[in-house]
Formats: sequence, structure tokens, C-alpha cells
Amino acid sequence: MPSTVIVGGFYGDEGKGKIISYLAMKDNPAIAVRGGAGPNAGHTIEYNNKKYKVRMLPSAFLNENTRLLIGPGVVVSPEILLKEIEEFGVSDRSFVDFQCGIIEESHKIADSQGRLKESIGSTGSGTGPANADRALRTLKLAKDVDSLALYLEDVPNAVNYALQQNEKVLVEGTQGTFLSLWHGTYPFVTSKDELELVLVL
Repeated sequence: MPSTVIVGGFYGDEGKGKIISYLAMKDNPAIAVRGGAGPNAGHTIEYNNKKYKVRMLPSAFLNENTRLLIGPGVVVSPEILLKEIEEFGVSDRSFVDFQCGIIEESHKIADSQGRLKESIGSTGSGTGPANADRALRTLKLAKDVDSLALYLEDVPNAVNYALQQNEKVLVEGTQGTFLSLWHGTYPFVTSKDELELVLVL
């Protein structure tokens, strides 16, 4: 069965999180997997008169039957991820790829001052500096972080296996086309390319 991929066609804030949460309830996918950049892109979802804000987990968390995966192209803030897992009560169905990069405090500091903050309005999440360290081959990976040990999985393999079993897969992108590092309004862009999403799963 083909997967459903949701990406932004403009600058972000198109309502992807709401669409994904809706499709998760409507289509009942076996897996929802997040690709993209990192916690610099957040979603707000309202369900049963309650608002949820999510920055790391896929927005499909409202469906209790759906496994929540984070693909290897995403840089992860363990602090934010573990907080969301606890807050949403999804510890038994949340998984992070072994190869996800890790945002450390030094990345947040670098992202919150100087040119990144003052010139291009960076979010301060540490996503950009972490992706830069990934390119420099110095970034710590999820498999090196003890607090994530229970949540590690080979996400591309899980996605491919689900598709082979004719299960529904929902893929969640982040940001939008015009924030793409390659195709956007450079330098006022994010640190990844939305269009490479399918390549990092």
C-alpha cells in the first residue's frame, strides 16, 4: 500500500499538524513517521476541546493504534522528546532511528545568539547548528544517548516492512518549500530541505 506524505508547499504554517492528526484518526495508519529538520518546527492540535503542542513526535499521536516514528534525517532534542512521550502517554509506541542526530546545549547556545538569531531570526532550538555538525561528522547520534535506549529502532526498515505488509503509513514533513535550504529564500531558510524528506526515511 502506498504511503501518504504531507509536506508544506509554501513557508510552513499551512496546517500540516492538523491535517496529519485528522488523517491519523480517519485512516488509522499503522505507522506515522516524522521526517524533516528538528524541534524548530512545531504543530498545534486541538482535540476534544484540548490543545496539544508538539515539536518532536509525529502529530498522529492522538490515534492510540498508531506507532510514532522519527526518521534518521531529524535532529532530536532528547529533553523535548522525552517530555512529549511522558505528557502524551505514548512510551510504548514511540521510536527514534538509531541514526538521528542529537541536539546538545552547545547547539542551542549557538542558535540563540549572533548572526543566526539577529540576522535571520533563528528559533534558538539548536536545529541548524546540530545539522551543521552532522555535515562536519562531529554530531552525537541517538544510539549514543542512554536516555533514548528504550526508544531506538531502524525506522526506514520499519516503514518498508509496514508497506510490504500492505499497512498504511503516514509521513509527516516539516516547514515548507520556501524554507528549503536549497530552494527557499536563502539565507532566510531552515537548515534542511523539505524535498529530501523521502530520502532520509
